Amino acid sequence: MNSLPENLCNEKSIITSISNFIKEYCIGKALKKANAYKSKGTPVIHVFAYLLQLAYTKKSMYMNILNGTHDPGFARDVVYRLLNSPYINWTTFLLSIAICVINHKISGLTSTDRVNAIVVDDTLYSRSRSKKVELLANVHDHTGKSSKFRRGFRLLTIGWTDGVTLIPLLFRHLSSENQKNRYTEINQNIDKRSCGYKARLQAISTAPKVLLEMLGQVVKAGIPAKHVLFDCWFAYPATIISIVKLNLNVVARLKNSPKIQYCINGKKKTLSQIYSSLKKRRGRSKYLLSVSVKLYNKFNETVDARIVYVRDRNNKKNWIALISTDMSLSEEEIIQLYGKRWDIEVFFKICKSYLNLGSEFQGLSYDAITAHTTVVMVRYMILALEKRQNEDPRSLGELFFLCYDEIADIQFAEALELILSLLRDVLEEVLFLTNEQVNQLIDAFIVKLPEHYKGSLMRKTAS
Repeated sequence: MNSLPENLCNEKSIITSISNFIKEYCIGKALKKANAYKSKGTPVIHVFAYLLQLAYTKKSMYMNILNGTHDPGFARDVVYRLLNSPYINWTTFLLSIAICVINHKISGLTSTDRVNAIVVDDTLYSRSRSKKVELLANVHDHTGKSSKFRRGFRLLTIGWTDGVTLIPLLFRHLSSENQKNRYTEINQNIDKRSCGYKARLQAISTAPKVLLEMLGQVVKAGIPAKHVLFDCWFAYPATIISIVKLNLNVVARLKNSPKIQYCINGKKKTLSQIYSSLKKRRGRSKYLLSVSVKLYNKFNETVDARIVYVRDRNNKKNWIALISTDMSLSEEEIIQLYGKRWDIEVFFKICKSYLNLGSEFQGLSYDAITAHTTVVMVRYMILALEKRQNEDPRSLGELFFLCYDEIADIQFAEALELILSLLRDVLEEVLFLTNEQVNQLIDAFIVKLPEHYKGSLMRKTAS
C-alpha cells in the first residue's frame, strides 16, 4: 500500500498557500517595481518563492548543499546574486506589499471605531561571531536585564497594527554613527547612485533622523493610522515635536531623566518634580495623575501634550509616565492605545525564534542582510493573514506550529556534521594538527556513535 508521508503532504499544502499569497498580492509586480527582475534565466519570483518556503518546509539551503540535496531548479549563485544586489529597493517592495495587505484584506475586517496605530521599536540583530560584515558595529542592546554593547545592528522597525494584527511596513539595520564603534566601513565598490548605497548612509545616521525619514515615507504612502506608539528610547521632546509636524500624534512612554523638562504653568519641571508637586488620585484608579504640559525644543517650538502617570505593576511604589499629543483622548484611551505597542514585541519574538531572522543566511554584505530581513517579514505577513482569517481564538504561536508541523531548525545528523566541520577547523588552526591526525580523531569519535548516525557520517566523511 502506497501512502505519502504526513510531512510531505504538509509541505505541499504550505507551498500551495505561499503560491496563493504570491498571486493574490501580486508579489511579482512588486518585485519589478522594486527593480528586481531578470531579462533571461530563472524568474526572480521563483527564487523569492523558494526563499519564502525554506522556514516552513524544514529546509536549509546551506545544509542541502552540504548533503548534495539542493535541487530547487537553479544554482545557489542565483540566490546569492539576488540577495547581494544593491539595486533592488527592498524598502519599496515591503511597503507596497504591506499597503496591499492592509487595504485589501485587513481594513475590511476592522471596525471603523477601532483606532489604528503605527508602532516603532528596535531590537538587536546579532552577528556576534562575525568580523567582516559590512558596517558591523558595537550597538547597545537594551532588551536584556543588563544593558550591554554587542556586535551586530539595531533593527529599527515600523509596523501597523489595529490591535489584532501587526503588519511590518519598513525597517533599517542601524550601525553606529560613531566610526570608532564600527568594525568595517561601506564597500567602496558600491555604486553611489544605487538604493543600496543610500541605505548604507542611513545606517550610519542617528536613530531619530532615520525614524523621521521612515515615518515620512509611511505618511506619503497613505497608511491608515494617525497615532505613533513607541517606548522611552525615542520619547524626547524634539523627536515628538518633529513627528507632530508630520500630522501624526504620539503616544509613548517617557524616560524619567533629570535632563528632560516639560513646561507646566509657565515653569519647567522634570517628570519627578511634576509628580511630587501635584495631588494624586486615591483608591483603585487606573491612573495616578493626569496633567497637561507643553513640549518645547531648541527652536522654541511648542506642542500641547498630556502626561498620564500609571502605577508600575512590577513595583507598586514606582510609576510609569505616558504622554499623548492627542488631547482628545481620555486617560483610559491613552493607556489602552499604548498597550497595542506590545504587538511588535511578539513580532520580534516570532521572527527570531521561528522565522530564522539573523540565522538563515550569514552574508557579509549589507544588501544581503536587508534582503534576508525582507524575506522574513513577508513570511510573518503570511502568518498574520492566516491568523486573521482563521476564527480559532488560539495564539499566533500555536497557529504557527500547526502551519508547518513543529519546524526543526536542522536535523540532528546535519547539526552533528556541522559541529564536526567546525571542530576540524579548530583542531587545525589552534592545535596545528595535520589533516591525517584530525581524521583519526574524528573517525574515533564517529565509531562511538549509534549505528543510526554512524553510516551516514562515515559516508560523508569519506567523500
